[in-house]
Amino acid sequence: MSTTSLDNPPRDAQTAGPAPSRRRRAKPGTWRHAIRRDWQLYSLAILPLLFFAIFRYLPMLGNVIAFRRFEPGGSIFGESWVGLRYVKMFLNDPSFWTVFTNTLILGALTLLFCFPLPIVLALLLNEVRNRRVKRFLQSVSYLPHFLSMVIVAGIVMQMLAIDGPVNQIVKAFGGEPTAFLQKPDWFRTIFVSSEVWQTVGWGTILYLAALTTIDEQLYEAARMDGAGRWRQIWHVTLPGIRPTAITLLILNIGTFMAVGFEKVLLLYNPLTYPTADVISTYLYRMGVESSNLSYAAAIGLFEALVGVVLILSANLISRRTVGTSLW
Repeated sequence: MSTTSLDNPPRDAQTAGPAPSRRRRAKPGTWRHAIRRDWQLYSLAILPLLFFAIFRYLPMLGNVIAFRRFEPGGSIFGESWVGLRYVKMFLNDPSFWTVFTNTLILGALTLLFCFPLPIVLALLLNEVRNRRVKRFLQSVSYLPHFLSMVIVAGIVMQMLAIDGPVNQIVKAFGGEPTAFLQKPDWFRTIFVSSEVWQTVGWGTILYLAALTTIDEQLYEAARMDGAGRWRQIWHVTLPGIRPTAITLLILNIGTFMAVGFEKVLLLYNPLTYPTADVISTYLYRMGVESSNLSYAAAIGLFEALVGVVLILSANLISRRTVGTSLW
């Protein structure tokens, strides 16, 4: 008679039992693996994504009223379908094309002056060797960017008033005081000048950061080849910051039609409408003041489509000619 000892259980009994649970690990290189590894960093993007979803993408649903008749107090998506009625209205409106022309001219002048001047200022600041002087110049040039648009408009109005500093200088040289802000011919000059003063210093930050990434050995090689400072800037510095410059140029072209609404609204008046009125201020008057929201939505949708075409075209041309693009 054979007995099995309790102290030595069978091998099957030793191996029997619940199998350990195995977690399915995400494969390296997948988005799940990236999120699991860097979830703290990705969590920082939640608030910006919510901001864009709520305040940028969700309002796009309201563009439907460009094709529907909207009545205050009714449905936010309009009452009845009217098709392209409002599109035909602004295409046949002479005042719209005047506003459209003003937007193109102001946008072109702003791009012409406000895009290259930060590059020039960054190159000049890069040549300053005294660190204290360089920091002082940077602080002075950055300061206008932090001023409220209302304060900037107030400064411009005070400077150009009949009894302001500019007219005092004109009188000192024997000229007659001029109401600059009431002259349509002066508005574009005033707008672009104030835009340059406010934005050029801030625009140099990215270019100064890009200058720090240029390899110093390139400058040494250029000096050994006999290149002076101008040759070094042309053949080493400018190619080094070209990707940054092209990226900012594409972004500026994308916002070409969105000429500064706040500054124009604060500086213009009915006397300067012929040269100062732009699409954004025209939309404000049509939509908010006249309560013609469907008509304003149609114009805003047209402006957005023009901006999309501009940024896609600029990106395509940049990729084919220079080899640098946003995507």
